Parts: sequence; structure tokens; C-alpha cells
Amino acid sequence: MMKPLPLLTLLFTLSFVISPALTDPFSGFEADQLPIPQIDPPVQPAGYAFAIWGLIYGWLVVSAVFGLVRRADAPGWDHAREPLILSLAIGTPWLAIANASAIWATVGIIAMAVFAIAALLRSPAADRWWLRVPVAIYAGWLTAASFVSIGSTAAGYGLIWDQTGWAYAGITGAFLVAFAIQRRMPGAPEYGLTVIWALVGIVVANGLDQVWISGTAVAGIAILALVAGGGAARAARA
Repeated sequence: MMKPLPLLTLLFTLSFVISPALTDPFSGFEADQLPIPQIDPPVQPAGYAFAIWGLIYGWLVVSAVFGLVRRADAPGWDHAREPLILSLAIGTPWLAIANASAIWATVGIIAMAVFAIAALLRSPAADRWWLRVPVAIYAGWLTAASFVSIGSTAAGYGLIWDQTGWAYAGITGAFLVAFAIQRRMPGAPEYGLTVIWALVGIVVANGLDQVWISGTAVAGIAILALVAGGGAARAARA
């Protein structure tokens, strides 16, 4: 008898991947969703950076299919599948939630990131390209996206700082979480590299118009590159 976790992983992966076709597009919170409209907030990466979702969607589907066909009874995969399913289940309606509520969208994407990181931490070293790598990229992007959402929403409600202050806070928060996770998971450099991708997008979006914000992101990129690079070297030797 087939175990339920591999099938649930595939079903929720497919529902997550299909969900953008079933709801209105989302490219940031609309002006009427926040008391203080956030137009091109400096914590948000340039638009091209979001193209990484194509890679994430495709690789998660390949991973789920492979896991169902070839690793249905693998205990190591099941250990990672449990939080991954929760992340994907929350992610399936996330676009619809984001179009309706900035606060609930922020809560949702933080939960998605927490469960995705848990799945990464539980992922087995074996089958690295089939499970750990796609989950690492997924978790890395959600880490960055969580802080983008926190920064945009908090600035939109006028909490503590304006959007510039929250850009610094968001970049710093994403870096600190990514640094901690990457140090704990040196065998998954793709996680840190994905956060770097998001930080580069922030640099591109701000350029020299917001030189200190860009500089903060560049500092995070440099440190994460060193940590992820060391992990990549060890992964290559493994």
C-alpha cells in the first residue's frame, strides 16, 4: 500500500504550481491595501528577480514526481516531506490572500518560510539534486520574500520606521536568518545563493539612488557568498 506523504507532496506541489493561474496576478501590495501606500518600496527586489519562481516551480514538480516514483518508502524523504507539505498547503492560496490582505499575506509567507526551512534542515544528504537543492532554493527565496513582505507591510502601517528604515531592517533580517541557516546547512549552498539572488535584485532596484541601502545589501551578499562558497566547495568534495 502506498504511503500518503509522497502522494500528498505531489498533490500540494501541483496545487501550489497551478495556483497562479487561478487568481489575479500579484506584483506587490496595491495602494489601497495599506494606510500608507508602498510604491516601489526599496526593500523589494527588481522585477526580473521574481523569474526564479519558474525554476522553483519546475524543480519542485520534478522532485515530487521522482519522490513518488523512486523514493516513496524513503524515511529520510518522509522526514522532510512533512513540513514541506505544510509550506505548500499554505502557499497554494497565498496569492489570493496577498491580493486581499497585506497582514495575512505576511503571516502566511512567514509560515511558508518556516516550514520550508524545516524541510531543508530535515532533507537527507543523499539525493541532493532531487530533494535538497530544490527545497533549498524554495526556502531561500521565501526567506528573502518574508522580509520584503514584513518591510512593506510595516512601512505601510507606519510602524517604527518609514520604508527606508524598513529596507535596512528587511535586508539585515534576511541576511541574519540566511547566515544562520547557511552555517547550519553548509551542504546546501543553493539556499544562500538564492538569498544572494534576492539581495542583488534589491541592489538593482535601488542602484545609486539609494546608495546606502544598496551598500547594505552588497555587504550581505559578500558575507553570504563566502559562507555559501565554502559550503559549495565541501559539497563538491562530498
